[in-house]
Amino acid sequence: MSTLPKKIAVLMGGPGTEREVSLATGRGVSKALRSLGAEVVEVDVVDKDFQLPGDAELAFIALHGTFGEDGQVQQILEDRGVAYTGDGVEASRLAFDKIRSKEKFREHGVNTPEWETLQVFRRPHMEPPLVVKAPRQGSTVGVYVVKTAEKIKEAVVEAARYDSQLLIEKFVPGRELTVGILGDQALPILEIIPKGGFYDFSNKYPFLNPQAGGSAQHVCPAQMEPGLTRKIQELALRAHRALGLQVYSRVDVILSENGEPFVLEVNTIPGMTEASLLPEAAAATGINYPDLCVRIIELSRARTGSSVL
Repeated sequence: MSTLPKKIAVLMGGPGTEREVSLATGRGVSKALRSLGAEVVEVDVVDKDFQLPGDAELAFIALHGTFGEDGQVQQILEDRGVAYTGDGVEASRLAFDKIRSKEKFREHGVNTPEWETLQVFRRPHMEPPLVVKAPRQGSTVGVYVVKTAEKIKEAVVEAARYDSQLLIEKFVPGRELTVGILGDQALPILEIIPKGGFYDFSNKYPFLNPQAGGSAQHVCPAQMEPGLTRKIQELALRAHRALGLQVYSRVDVILSENGEPFVLEVNTIPGMTEASLLPEAAAATGINYPDLCVRIIELSRARTGSSVL
């Protein structure tokens, strides 16, 4: 076991749409780090003026979505001279932007569904089925699956609540998979089988809204032949590296009905709640929750070359 920083500030909450999930992640991370003997201060981040203990040696970022994953909090911490977990400002900003990520996937030969960009209130060139996405939101916020032409306008109007430029992506039916990445290691593939529809916010976090009837079945490792498993893990690693990421992420993949994998997006601070996918995949390879938190700290140290972490 590596030496942990003596005092760790866990940044949780945030001003974005994923605040409640982030609070749950933060509580889980705090409990794990305390179990390892670290002194932990939970910091509920409401805006950019959040206060950190002056003697905190590390900020463990447990903020999801806007402000947490898009480079904003990373820039604030760098300006303050505070070490933090996860990837840096530029890589975080790039990975959070679904349109820029798509451009990097294309540049690096990472297979991803056909796509186009759209100014709001215009009509896409692609025909349904398609997916309308607000490009700078997390956790399926601002994502709408459109099966018929009559529903396009409604989906565009809804997504336009979040951004003036939208990503339109060809809908690829198939198996929903996700691959956790820790440094250069691809974790076992986890398959998500939603109860109904697609894997949306209510399916991901049923504890936030039990009345919605969400949740999904998880199968880890996903049942598939070893050659295909390796192919998907290598594709996920390529996507992670194409965005300049070094620390950790979770790569969402669709395995089409004819057996072709497509990368959808990369999450740089994936959920680590009781219902989250990354801890489940890590556990399948023998990494328990506290050890996963330590591994994230170690990889963050390696990224910065810091002996302080």
